[in-house]
Amino acid sequence: MGIGCRIYTAAARPPRDVVELFRGLPVANIDDCMNRTAALRYDIRPIGRAPLLGTAFTVKVAEGDNLFFHKAMDMAQPGDVFMIDGGGDPHRSVFGEIMVRYCARRGCAGIVLDGSIRDSDSIAQMDFPVYAKGVTPNGPYKNGPGEIGGVVTVGGIVVHPGDIVVGDADGVIVIRPEEAVELAAKVRAFNENEVVTMERIAREGTLPRPWVDQKLEAMGVEYMD
Repeated sequence: MGIGCRIYTAAARPPRDVVELFRGLPVANIDDCMNRTAALRYDIRPIGRAPLLGTAFTVKVAEGDNLFFHKAMDMAQPGDVFMIDGGGDPHRSVFGEIMVRYCARRGCAGIVLDGSIRDSDSIAQMDFPVYAKGVTPNGPYKNGPGEIGGVVTVGGIVVHPGDIVVGDADGVIVIRPEEAVELAAKVRAFNENEVVTMERIAREGTLPRPWVDQKLEAMGVEYMD
């Protein structure tokens, strides 16, 4: 039996127009509209500044091993974002510049790795979004085990194949496709309210927040001279 060694080939992907609803929307605002529960852990950081938007193509690799990522690169479709569960290993890189260039050439939308990379300076100069937990020059093994197309955990968040993935300088967020249309509308309304607030600050120098004093009063805060 190939326990721990599986490749699922029937990956569903949401319609592209649903994915595009999130283009240009700030990850922080999306997370606010998801009850601040959907962002990957803070230590999954961008390498470079290219924004990220696509659908999750999930990969699980053994720590410090990239055999199954090599296979996944040949299976991915344009618009896919590799969501790689590398166990958060800091000791060996899972990929470097050559593999990133191959993914970009194939039309993939980005790579998010709960693990380490190398060639970080070169990757940062590319117009291709990469997120990772760490950087190390130590190269990977190619022995397995691993999985492609299953449910993974990346940065503390459970990721399903076909989830919508959005990333910017703040980090990465994962969205279930069945929630996407309603969520995108909510985020756009949230953004519009932020614009009004920032215009008020610029125009009047005010930021009304009556809830602050209400909460302090409920706490019984005493004001002392």
